[in-house]
Amino acid sequence: MTKRINFSIDQIADGGAQVKLNRALEKIAENIMDPNTDPTKKRKLQMNVTFEPAKSGEAVDVDVQVKTTLAPEVSVGTTLLIGKDSRGKAVVNELKSGAKGQTYIDPDDGEVKTDTGEPVEQVEKQDKVIDLQKKKG
Repeated sequence: MTKRINFSIDQIADGGAQVKLNRALEKIAENIMDPNTDPTKKRKLQMNVTFEPAKSGEAVDVDVQVKTTLAPEVSVGTTLLIGKDSRGKAVVNELKSGAKGQTYIDPDDGEVKTDTGEPVEQVEKQDKVIDLQKKKG
């Protein structure tokens, strides 16, 4: 007995549709395993098969499109310290220590740093005290 419908997803376009499906599944798997995405969020794979009959009605062009909807990367947040410098210009720095004005030990290099991540030793070198008593008139 002859098959009435001889058309299988894994055989479309000499296996091209299956290749597209496999690529999409790989993208989904990589997205789930990505530490920057929420592994519990749903992902979606959509396969559209479009049939366009010829005018004669005896042949049909078939187009296969595969789309994925992946989970977005999780967001990251920080706190910015804003203020003005000695000339009145805006200054913006990321808060690194967890609290304004608090120093911390940087785990990457072991240096003591200001709340904005500058080495305290470097900042102290910049802060020069002018002794007005020694200044001659």
